[in-house]
Amino acid sequence: MTKDWNRRTKLVHQGSRRSQYGEMAEAIFLTQGFAYDSAEQAEARFIKADEDEFIYARYGNPTTRMFEERIAAIEGTEDAFATASGMAAVNGALTSLLRAGDHVVSSRALFGSCLYILEEVLTRYGVKVTFVDGTDLDQWRAAVTPGTKAVFFESMSNPTLEIIDIEAVSKIAHAEGALVIVDNVFTTPVFSRAVDQGADVIVYSTTKHIDGQGRALGGVICGTTEFIRKTVEPYMKHTGGSMSPFTAWIMLNGMVTLDLRCRAMAEGAERIAAALEGHPKLSKVIYPGLASHPQADLAERQMGSGGTLVTFDIAAGKEAAFRFMNALEIAKISNNLGDAKTIATHPATTTHQRLPADQKEKLGITPGLIRLSVGLEDADDLIADLMQALDQA
Repeated sequence: MTKDWNRRTKLVHQGSRRSQYGEMAEAIFLTQGFAYDSAEQAEARFIKADEDEFIYARYGNPTTRMFEERIAAIEGTEDAFATASGMAAVNGALTSLLRAGDHVVSSRALFGSCLYILEEVLTRYGVKVTFVDGTDLDQWRAAVTPGTKAVFFESMSNPTLEIIDIEAVSKIAHAEGALVIVDNVFTTPVFSRAVDQGADVIVYSTTKHIDGQGRALGGVICGTTEFIRKTVEPYMKHTGGSMSPFTAWIMLNGMVTLDLRCRAMAEGAERIAAALEGHPKLSKVIYPGLASHPQADLAERQMGSGGTLVTFDIAAGKEAAFRFMNALEIAKISNNLGDAKTIATHPATTTHQRLPADQKEKLGITPGLIRLSVGLEDADDLIADLMQALDQA
């Protein structure tokens, strides 16, 4: 049962299970199977397992269940299903729901692998997909019809940090009976109020802020008990996309400091964005917490923060962007985000490399675009590092 605690307390305590030894730290139940007292007990459990009864780690595990209950509690959903990766969560949420002939409407600005699932995987099996500019509510109204089964979007897009109005899109979708599925990775559970704003299903790559230290792949699907246990669980447990108990233990430990980390990272990101804005070598700086961001008011209303990422465009293009990245001393070059370490990514040649040039142009993924995931280093040190690297760009 979800306690009436504040978010930071839930991040430390919610969902805890203790063995007969009364351990303080969450235990790792590193087992793939479970023994039964009798054949009759095994039969009964396969017919219907109670809350604290488990069959096989692919179906559920005490450590994994702790994580699921904790993330559901802070997200405000009834239940959750932990997955092997963020993409397993996106694929699981969509594929478990959709059938041949169904229609889904999605924002166009998505992570490359999300686009692959919508453009290649779902359409291969007869699902009809319509893409819209996620910030244009008129396009959502035109695309969502009485036959639409679901809408899908990133609440903050990767990598150009567009903010989608969750409340407005949810009203459009619900008016036609469609389910609202939100990829909330960039928003983070700390700044999320997606359920209150109308989202039905929330998906996270826990690889990012929830782990927060670059250790393990993971994902989670949050939603109603009916959706999680009757739609998602049968698909995930039979197709093998479940989270391992060891990964769940890592995620549980990451959640203890999640609120503190995300707020510190967002504070650093805001300072860095302000320092970069107006730099002569940059054609633009994108950060939802800046007044110059086209959805700054929406970001403040929806998140109460600008988030932990800053994107900027080096005007001289790819070669200058590479010189900048190679000159960084503190920030690391990688394609992950949400880490305690600051990470610089060149989306055009990495995370969104497979997209055709015209699609990159349409999404604003230019040759000079840099995505900066701000970590926990001192903001003054990071600003100094970025400025010296820009000098060499």
